[in-house]
Amino acid sequence: MISRLTKRQSLIAGGVAAVVLVGGITTYALVGNGSKKAVAAPSSSATPKPTPPTSAAPKPKPKPPALNYLTGVGAPSKGPVVAVKIDDTDNGRPSVNLNEADIVYIEQAEGGLTRLVAVFGTNHPTVEPVRSTRASDPELLTQYGKITLVASGGGGLSLPTLDKSIINGVINDRGGPGFFRDGNRPAPYNLGSNLAQVAAATKTAAAKYIGFNWANAGSYPSLKTKSKSGAVANAVVGSTPVTFQWNTQLKRYVRIVNGSALRLANGNPVATPNVLIQFCKVSVDPTDVDVAGNPSQYTHSVGSGTFSLFRDGRRIDGKWSRARASLPTTYTDSAGKPLMLAPGGAYVVLSSAR
Repeated sequence: MISRLTKRQSLIAGGVAAVVLVGGITTYALVGNGSKKAVAAPSSSATPKPTPPTSAAPKPKPKPPALNYLTGVGAPSKGPVVAVKIDDTDNGRPSVNLNEADIVYIEQAEGGLTRLVAVFGTNHPTVEPVRSTRASDPELLTQYGKITLVASGGGGLSLPTLDKSIINGVINDRGGPGFFRDGNRPAPYNLGSNLAQVAAATKTAAAKYIGFNWANAGSYPSLKTKSKSGAVANAVVGSTPVTFQWNTQLKRYVRIVNGSALRLANGNPVATPNVLIQFCKVSVDPTDVDVAGNPSQYTHSVGSGTFSLFRDGRRIDGKWSRARASLPTTYTDSAGKPLMLAPGGAYVVLSSAR
């Protein structure tokens, strides 16, 4: 029975045979009267095979820090976003603190004139002169979320449209907070607004992503491979020419009016690192007519079209689209890549579709 097993030790004492085996195998020995009793063999002394080392799980790559959605500079602003309707005619100039806005839109009003929608998220200064809103402003601003719009008033369907939107209207004609009159200006170009007071009183939404992506020149390949010379940005809004010229010392585009740099009340030129000319459909709003009989214009910022971006003295062409008012605007350059703006804010010129 055990001939094929290796013996280590065999004992015969008093009719007892005990067999101890190696290999961790249990066998039987005769005990006295011949009955069997199980005997456990010692465990093997063989060296166990080493266990392969377990590779450590790869550490997740750190996410890049979130940037200010409206400028691409610094951390996201936590304060509320406040947009303001500001005059854009000779009668209302010079503007106050316009360079502190993150994004400024130039849009048609009526009679071929232009008006501004200045968006303040990072800073909340005093601004002037504040003017009336238009019916297309809620469509433009809804992509920002539940923010505040400051205006003097609004004709036709402008205020009813604003009231039905998610935008919180702070209107001077309704006794809204933060308004004041500047005794050094003639009416109606003397209305100002303290945006810090407006922000504290309304506590509306902070900035969110609206479709603008930001990158320095060195990290934007399309600026080298797909761009054209773009020292001057020219557009026509209504019947008003809009011109910005690249200033190599400031590294910004300076707005030019009547051949000279347009300046603010503090003497600084109106300047921006980006001029985005966005070509949109513009239609007549017959519900809003001024005293001279000129109907207001409705700029359609929902839809699709083309654009030209001017940054770093270069020009990049591409396409924009926005499916509905609650969505951000998508901008892609001629290479089909997301458009990258130079950090620091932008002017968006909403011009008639070409």
